[in-house]
Amino acid sequence: MAYDAVGGILLAGITLYAVLGGADFGGGLWDLLAGPTAHGRRPRALIDESITPVWEGNHVWLVFDLVIFWTAFPHAFASVMSALALPLWLALAGIVLRGAGFAYRKELSRVSLQRAAGATFAFSSLVTPFFMGTVVGAIAAGAVPADASQASLAAWTSPTALLAGFLFVAACGYLAAVYLVGEAASRGDRGMQAYFARRAQAAAIVAGALSLAALFELQNSNRLLFDRLTGRALPLVVVAGVCGLAVFALLAVGRPKGTRVIAALGVAAVVWGWGVAQYPVLLPGTSVTLSNAGAPQSTMVAVIAVFIAALVLVAPSFALLYMLQGRHLLGGGEHGALPAAAPAGNPGQAAAGRPRQQVPALRQAPARQQVPERQQAGRAIRTAAVGAVTIAAVIRRLRQR
Repeated sequence: MAYDAVGGILLAGITLYAVLGGADFGGGLWDLLAGPTAHGRRPRALIDESITPVWEGNHVWLVFDLVIFWTAFPHAFASVMSALALPLWLALAGIVLRGAGFAYRKELSRVSLQRAAGATFAFSSLVTPFFMGTVVGAIAAGAVPADASQASLAAWTSPTALLAGFLFVAACGYLAAVYLVGEAASRGDRGMQAYFARRAQAAAIVAGALSLAALFELQNSNRLLFDRLTGRALPLVVVAGVCGLAVFALLAVGRPKGTRVIAALGVAAVVWGWGVAQYPVLLPGTSVTLSNAGAPQSTMVAVIAVFIAALVLVAPSFALLYMLQGRHLLGGGEHGALPAAAPAGNPGQAAAGRPRQQVPALRQAPARQQVPERQQAGRAIRTAAVGAVTIAAVIRRLRQR
């Protein structure tokens, strides 16, 4: 029982890092694709102010996962760290370079150095999730032996591992764009809301296509895991697909409220679907399980106790951090806060020097516009339902192959 509980704790930590840290990496993707300096100034400003207060805190979950994995399942940890040493070190280098680039580009005075630091931040935001994805893909494909003692290039360059790497990048971009839509909406910035809504929809399409491609490829690399994903983990797979379709539809009709929660739920469903399908095996293709690769029972009990204590101490701090960020009380510092958006109907009027509190509230839409919005919401629900049926049909077709 203790082994299963610690396995659940590890999966919960992975979920938190995927949902919170993944959005930070995705912000770097949109920073890279924002275009030239003048054209991309406003998107980059929104990205900077959204990420600055939370990006360091989100890496707490990565450290947490590594410590739990190392302490509770040392044999599996040793095999993964040996066989997948290169992508893990590249991901770590990406985290370090990303943090340095993000911090220094705000402090450097020369434009050329600012651009170099910004490029480092953006490029590292792609490198890190990609190599993390190849690690997960290699594990899922059963390419990590139980007694690995040296690095293996073939383990993380298989089609399954590479597809997982690209999927991680797309999922991070999707999460970041959805979160930034909500951030822009809370500021009344309709231009940035529409800007990131289009990117969230594009990322959702790419991530969905890569998810199906990875699922299809899993038939060849690990048939047992594929059968379990389309069997006992199928409800979670469907939940993930429905959440993606619901976010896409809600953004299409201009109703971003709640999309951040739905997007996070969809990514969490993917992580837990993988965990349910793989349970109780830690390294697919081997006999390494939660129980026979785990530390002694006393260590597991201690890990659970420490987790409960850490949750009591850390959870309120993170809740306060995100509450303050949600109310726009963090992030400006000596560089100042992001300028408020110009009022609707006056796109040419700059609001750079105007305090956020002075931005006029958006006018209430006329009553005749409320009925179409209800119809659009109903259309979004119908689209999600049709999507769920389509996903189930695709999975059924794959199982019959």
